[in-house]
This record gives sequence, structure tokens and C-alpha cells, in this order.
Amino acid sequence: MDKYTDLIHQTFDFPTEEFTVHDNELYFNGIPMMELVKQYGTPLRLTYLPKISSQIQKAKILFRESMEKLNYQGTYTYCYCTKSSHFSFVLEEALKNDIHIETSSSFDMPIIRALYEKGKVNKDVFVVCNGFKRELYRDHITSMLNDGFKNVTPVLDHLGEIDHYEQHVTGECQVGIRLASDEEPKFQFYTSRLGINYNDVVDLYKTKIANNPKFKLKMLHYFINTGIKDTSYYWSELSRFVHKYCEMKKLCPELDTIDIGGGFPIKTSIQFDYNYRYMIEEILRTIQNICKAEGVQEPNIFTEFGIYTVGESGAHVYSILDTKLQNDKELWYMIDGSFITNLPDTWALNQRYILLALNNWDKNYQRLNIGGLTCDSQDYYNSEMHSFQVFLPKIQKEQPEPQYIGFFHTGAYQESLSGYGGIKHCLIPSPKHIIIDREANGELKSWVFAEEQDVDSMLQILGYKD
Repeated sequence: MDKYTDLIHQTFDFPTEEFTVHDNELYFNGIPMMELVKQYGTPLRLTYLPKISSQIQKAKILFRESMEKLNYQGTYTYCYCTKSSHFSFVLEEALKNDIHIETSSSFDMPIIRALYEKGKVNKDVFVVCNGFKRELYRDHITSMLNDGFKNVTPVLDHLGEIDHYEQHVTGECQVGIRLASDEEPKFQFYTSRLGINYNDVVDLYKTKIANNPKFKLKMLHYFINTGIKDTSYYWSELSRFVHKYCEMKKLCPELDTIDIGGGFPIKTSIQFDYNYRYMIEEILRTIQNICKAEGVQEPNIFTEFGIYTVGESGAHVYSILDTKLQNDKELWYMIDGSFITNLPDTWALNQRYILLALNNWDKNYQRLNIGGLTCDSQDYYNSEMHSFQVFLPKIQKEQPEPQYIGFFHTGAYQESLSGYGGIKHCLIPSPKHIIIDREANGELKSWVFAEEQDVDSMLQILGYKD
């Protein structure tokens, strides 16, 4: 029977830039995963900081090279979408790369003030403020503008939002307008709930912005939920948006920027086929051609990459507690964690991540299901992106060490969706979280960001302890 290593090498072009195997143990970005397990135990959540910077630099280089190739006259600005991961170590690592910030809720704004107090940003930082804004969010935006954060830019999401800034902003304010894109035809509703209807944009500008010296319309914003994909739907919506930009630019000479949102994918399988360079070039070429046909100067471009920025920096590691054979045909590996509570996208969205064994690559493999610790029947993982099955090394009785597995590229959204540090289904605790970085000489260093959640914190949240 083939070994687990044979299965992986025959299925994928392996090893890869990220994943290698030495002495039948997995390395992730040069990190010896079994050494981490021996040092910190499982379940374990890790963040590898250098991956955040490398992702940012990759995108910035590709945009720069593509703009030079096409002689594109606008500039490019990389914003990080904070909702993907709000952790301080993520923001601080990202900000090392001369980037700016996109926000989506009121509590984002105190984070930016905290970064300012620590010297991580200055008052020139661009803050693209998206979302349907309650009063507290608008108050934070207003306060920062009045305190001299001149590039805080509220992106108007409904027609009455601008009235708040008219009443409370003391100086000038640059604003953006989010356009409500049409959803993909198979979606259950036709137009996004976010943004302002295309037909209302001109009237909004003429009645509340054009003749008001307080406001400058600088940006139009666009985003579709399915992300940046080479589909007729994406190109149709992008073209529609750029034509609207050209129409508005002719009415408003100060308008000079479009924000095309986020949507770059990350690897959810070792077998990954996405041509970032091609997509960037085609986006730029589409914008360039439409602007040329309309006789309009090419706009500056903002992006808001969130999952792309932080997703590939994360991993979750588990040990197999035991095996169960159900109905004489269903083999289950039971992990020391939960998919619903630790990786909620696997449950809510059927999201798949890169799954690999950390040890025993020289052992035979078998087909199985992976079960979590909650009592919910949906707490399982039984397929991968390339296959409707899961294969892992076969567990032998009395083997010298447990079987360890890792789910990789889990760095975006999972903590916020699962309620990091809070109460989760069946009171499954948040796992220990470690941070990994490299010294100037390339040596790895790691430290504990948070220990595994304990019972006292849960009892306090639930009201059983003061």
C-alpha cells in the first residue's frame, strides 16, 4: 500500500514554496511544525508574521510592474481591510509596508487612534471608512477629521449619511460614494444592500456635495461579493462601475480615485491556479480603455485586500485523540478541538483549507472523516478542495506519538466569527495562540500571544463569578 508521502507527491506538485517535509515531518514556511507541537502542545493557533508582509509586497510589485507595462498614469494604494483580523500584531506587521487602512465599524476607529499613539501611523494615513454607519461610527469619523486626520474618508453608504458630516465636521472633508453593485445572477437577491443606487449618485453629488465648500468628492467605491475572478460577471460589473466613474469625473473634476475593494483569493488547496498578474493587468487595461474612450484621465486605484493579506499567515494544529468506527464503514478521527468553534467557515460556508499531516508521512494512509468535540452533528470535516474525501496517515495501536494534523491558511476571519475569547458552542475554549517571526539573521522566534482559554474566564462571562 502507498504511503502518505506517496499520496501527496502523486496528487500535487510537491514540495512547494511553503510546504516541505524532512524526516517525515512537515515544515510550513520553514517552520518545523512538530517542534512547535512539542513546545506548545495542541490545540494550537499560530500566526506567521512574515507572510503578511510578503503578500503585501507581492501585490504592490505586481501593480507597479503592470502599471509600468501599460503606461498607466494613476497611482496605486494598498489598504488593509481590518475586519479580516483586528489583532494588533497583524496591523503592526502590515503597516511596516507603507500601506493604509479600510474600516467597517465604529470600533475600528479607536484602533487607529491606538496605532497613532504607538507611532505606527501618522495623521496623513488614509482611512477608507466603509459600511452602513450608526451614530457612534459617524461620531468617531467626525472626531478624527476634526483632530487633523485629513485623509479619513467616509464612503457614503446611504443618501442621508452626509448630513451628519455637514453638521459636525468643522473643516473640509473628502468623501467617497459606494455604488450598489448588482449581485451575481444566481444570488437570492439582485442588488447589494450596501452602497447607493447608480441612479441616485448624480443627484446626491449635485444636491449635497457640488456646491458645498466643506466637501470634496474624491473616490468612488465598488465591490462584489464573489471577489476578483475572471468571469463575465466580474468584468461586466467592473466596466459598468468605470463608466459611472467617467460620468462623475466629467461633473466633478476633483474626483480622481476608484476603490475596487478586495477579493484576491488565497490558496485553499496545494493545487492552486490563479494568475494574479493576469488579473491585475486586465483590471488596469479595462479601466484604461474605458477612460480613453470616454476622454477621461485614468483614476488612482485603491484596493482593500483583507483575506489576501492575512489569510495565508495562519494555521490551526490539532492532535488526534482517538479513532471511532461507526456502522462498520465510517472511520472517524476525533480532534482536540472543534470546527464550529475554531474554524467556523468550514461549518457555515463549507470553506476548505489546506489539510496536511504533521508527522508520520512514511505511514500508510486511509480514508476518514474528522470529528470535532462539540455535540453538534455538523462539527466535522470530510472533504478537501481537490477531493470529496480526506486521507491521513493510518493510526496504529500504541504508536510512539499521537497523529498531528494542521489546517493552513486560516488567518482571516475565524477568530472574529467564532467570538475570540468568548463563549462558544459546548464551551469549547479558544486554543493557545502563538506568534512566529524571524530575527534579522533569519532565525525563527515564537512567543505566546494568549494561553488556551480557561474555565474561570468562561464562568465570569456567564455570570457565575465576579
